[in-house]
Amino acid sequence: QVQLVQSGGGLVQPGGSLILSCAASGFTLDDYHIGWFRLAPGKEREGVSCIDSSDGTTYYADSVKGRFTISRDIASNTVYLHMNSLKPEDTAVYYCAADTAVVVTTAHCGLPFEYDYWGQGTQVTVSS
Repeated sequence: QVQLVQSGGGLVQPGGSLILSCAASGFTLDDYHIGWFRLAPGKEREGVSCIDSSDGTTYYADSVKGRFTISRDIASNTVYLHMNSLKPEDTAVYYCAADTAVVVTTAHCGLPFEYDYWGQGTQVTVSS
């Protein structure tokens, strides 16, 4: 059974940092592409960052380039999203997602409907 369990998140001041974790079970990261998406009130779900399982190619939305970093630990089967220099507009519920067939490039993360498996979501609030 494929399962994604998220941890991390919370309240942070502007300019602060957070690390989100996405622990996978029922599959290995070598076989599934992983994406981080976020959903803010009144907005559509946005692809924030994704990583390709085959070659580690990463994608970052323009809004987070240079501030967020996606990484994966194969040994623990966990994907991380390191978020630095956080801004109030980063406030959202963040989700990790996994799929075997989605195409991840430096310019394309895949659309939410392309991902079959989702974590439970975690709230990130950036506010002073």
